[in-house]
Amino acid sequence: MTTLITNIGELTTNVGTVDDPCGTLHDAAVLIEDGRIAWVGAASEAPRPSTGSEVIDAGCRAVIPGFVDSHSHLVFAGDRAVEFEARMAGQKYAAGGIRSTVAATRAASDEELRARLRGFLAEMLAQGTTTVEIKSGYGLSVVDEERLVRLAAEVTPEVTFLGAHVVPAEYADRPDDYVDLVVGPMLDACGPHSKWIDVFCETGAFTVPQSRRVLEAGIARGLVPRVHASQLGPGEGVRLAVELGAASIDHGTYLTEEDVVALAASDTVLTLLPGVEFSTRQPYPDARRLIDAGVTVALACDTNPGSSFTSSMPFCIAVAVRDMGMTPAEAVWAATAGGARALRRDDVGVLTPGARADLVLLDAPTRIHLAYRPGVPLVSAVWKDGVAVAW
Repeated sequence: MTTLITNIGELTTNVGTVDDPCGTLHDAAVLIEDGRIAWVGAASEAPRPSTGSEVIDAGCRAVIPGFVDSHSHLVFAGDRAVEFEARMAGQKYAAGGIRSTVAATRAASDEELRARLRGFLAEMLAQGTTTVEIKSGYGLSVVDEERLVRLAAEVTPEVTFLGAHVVPAEYADRPDDYVDLVVGPMLDACGPHSKWIDVFCETGAFTVPQSRRVLEAGIARGLVPRVHASQLGPGEGVRLAVELGAASIDHGTYLTEEDVVALAASDTVLTLLPGVEFSTRQPYPDARRLIDAGVTVALACDTNPGSSFTSSMPFCIAVAVRDMGMTPAEAVWAATAGGARALRRDDVGVLTPGARADLVLLDAPTRIHLAYRPGVPLVSAVWKDGVAVAW
């Protein structure tokens, strides 16, 4: 199957320069062959499409890479709307609310979880997300964590084992015993379905020594570390993650200067989650400070029922621009190429020959409109592996 998308007013390739990391082309075209990008360049220089090829006129609108959401918790049951209402009335967010979702998730059948998962994925795809990472963490038993990563693996290769999300109620007085379970039988059951290992290194969740045990056990089994850190307050989680070569540190709401220096000197991506601060009323991270310091930043939705029940990357981009000091170009890069970096992928988040043909056509002349027109459904069409999946 060959498709030529031409008459693109603004094309974001993310193959750029220091002055333009988005690699912006105007009056451009993209040729897709067999699910991959075959050619990118000026529309006037586009290869002549072969007989039977599909030719699509973008109408001078903008095209960007598909969004890469590198942090989500999509396999769960129930919701926490009442908790959200309480926070809006002034109650402080705490990690312990996760346990209510654990109870609902344990009670749900595989088919119920599978149906809800696929519903969320369809919702994300319609908003331009073509690659998604999915974490476990709402089972917190060997049986339930195994089925969460197994269900996630049905829909994405980017599966993260997060048995160390919080200590479940039955282990409330024995947190170290729960860590024994996570690094032993639970990892044995979940490791074969997972690519990544994660831990919530935070007050109210897991200490630094406990987090180290979890991450090092995962690394020994061939999983690559990711870390939830510095969401609720400053701590040592960021430096632990950098030391262990984590692909990403997620949240980073409260970072010390030492944290920023360590991140800037590392290959670890800092994944910011604007929906969390929007939903919890915590202070927004200063993305401007991070980018200026040389930290690689990604944006993700953190779709979950407690602290960020949004699946909209355009919404997160708008918040990052409005409240976190990012330019529209930086936010779009972070939501595409940045997410790919956080997943250590070079085949998504960019539009260059050989990359997967994951593209989004915006009903707008420029990517700026994603922040300029918040809440407006600007995604006009989505291609995943060269196939139009939303139009």
